[in-house]
Amino acid sequence: MPADTSVGGLVTTLNKILAIAGVALLLGGLALGFRSVSVGSTACGSVFTPAGGITPMACDGRLNNAATLVTVIMVLGAVSLAAAITLKVVRDRRVSV
Repeated sequence: MPADTSVGGLVTTLNKILAIAGVALLLGGLALGFRSVSVGSTACGSVFTPAGGITPMACDGRLNNAATLVTVIMVLGAVSLAAAITLKVVRDRRVSV
């Protein structure tokens, strides 16, 4: 029985780490999405709010790279949160059975 308790504590700790990392990644991705991108002296805007009007073609690459980074970070955050929720549901079902 004592081994089961230590495994439960490990799972709880892992669950908290996954949840905190997931929230941090989602918030970090959100913050990066609003960070302004520029090329030289031209302000291109951000991923979520690109500059109004016609932007130079140099902005396209920077905005695409920033959008890819934001997407990857937010997907990692969502996967981390989903893993934490799944781990909690599975652990709760095992404990109740």
